[in-house]
Amino acid sequence: MKIIDRYILKSHVGPFFFAFITLLFVFILQFFTTFADRFIGKGIGFATIAELIFLQSAWMVGLAAPMAVLVAVVMAFGSFTTTSEMTVFRASGISLFRLMLPVLFVGLLFSLLVERFNNIVLPQANYHAKSMMFDIVRSKPAFGLKENSFSKLVDGYSIFVRTYNNRSKELLGIVIYDSTSPEYSTMATAEKGSIDFADDGQYLVLTLYNGEIHQVSRLDKKSYRNMSFGKHRFVFDSSGLGFARSSSNRVRTDNTEFSAPELLMIGNEFENKMHVSEKLIQLPLENIKHGMTQRPASGVGVPMRLLRSSTNATEVAGYVDQQLALLDGELTSIELNKSMYNRYMAAYHKKYSLSLACFIFVLVGAPLGVLARRGGFGVGASMSLLFFIFYWMLMISGEKIAARGLLDPMLSMWIANIVMVCIGIGLIVSLTRSVFNTSR
Repeated sequence: MKIIDRYILKSHVGPFFFAFITLLFVFILQFFTTFADRFIGKGIGFATIAELIFLQSAWMVGLAAPMAVLVAVVMAFGSFTTTSEMTVFRASGISLFRLMLPVLFVGLLFSLLVERFNNIVLPQANYHAKSMMFDIVRSKPAFGLKENSFSKLVDGYSIFVRTYNNRSKELLGIVIYDSTSPEYSTMATAEKGSIDFADDGQYLVLTLYNGEIHQVSRLDKKSYRNMSFGKHRFVFDSSGLGFARSSSNRVRTDNTEFSAPELLMIGNEFENKMHVSEKLIQLPLENIKHGMTQRPASGVGVPMRLLRSSTNATEVAGYVDQQLALLDGELTSIELNKSMYNRYMAAYHKKYSLSLACFIFVLVGAPLGVLARRGGFGVGASMSLLFFIFYWMLMISGEKIAARGLLDPMLSMWIANIVMVCIGIGLIVSLTRSVFNTSR
């Protein structure tokens, strides 16, 4: 490695660690402020909160690393231009691309490290973080009740709370939907209430004050009953509640808890289901076509000559309706499997596209640093933030496009990187022509 390469890389070390630590601190602070009102005053130990924040910081590391690379490159190359070192490099016949080579190599190395982190460390951290959140909800029932939204704290019940007072532990504006009864759909409303465990810890008690209970029959949808109360209690079995660490056998339900090979395997399973359904679609169509001409060996077809009788016409109509119902079922199955396939394949490609951002941001950051030469740290950091926001918007848009099936998941999740590469190459070519080949 030449002296100039070492000097360039050394110039990136300080800005990178400063940016990385700052971004990580901001992410942790943002996470804590978001959930502070749900942690504080709920009897959750400091060690538990610290462990949860530590586990949650895994996704922050995967996001902060590419951002720190962008900030470091912009600041380093901006410093070269501000101190006229770029003029010296130009006078020596060294191009911008040559100056970028060692940084591109390190950026590629960072991309490999982030990819390994996203596929090995991050899924496990997300898995244990989500398990801890479940554990906390089970131990502190009020933690699982979020204001102005429905929660599934207890199976079979949807509980809505408008406001929750941490000090008095009073719930206000309560709505409960009870779907446990096979005969009645029940909705209860109350002005206020409270929730806590019974003294023996075996039951969870939700006490309501000044409300009504509405019941509608599931069978005929006509029977209706309305009851008013001054005080009413819902008692739930507390088995499964109470703080206890989840076992390692908890079923993973979120795609953030899987590595890329696991996501690919799940995606392939949904793709195989789609292929099976596509083949099964042909069967009802062939049965209808074959049945309208001659009776097949299975005896399920209806010859056309039997249509002369109204009774046989009814039989044919019933048979056609049956085949169409099978066809509709397979089409619905294809649609659902396609949606799940897009979801998991988008997550699969995101792991690699976001990892490669460390390399791509070098292509964008170097020319941005040259352009921000007169702005100092503030302008460089602002430009880095704007470009990362733009990149992240493209990434989120790609996820939405993939989820809706408007574009192949692979292409939709690589759009952000493709756009940033084009911008970076365009800026490098432009600067090489206008700056490094002319005097200033």
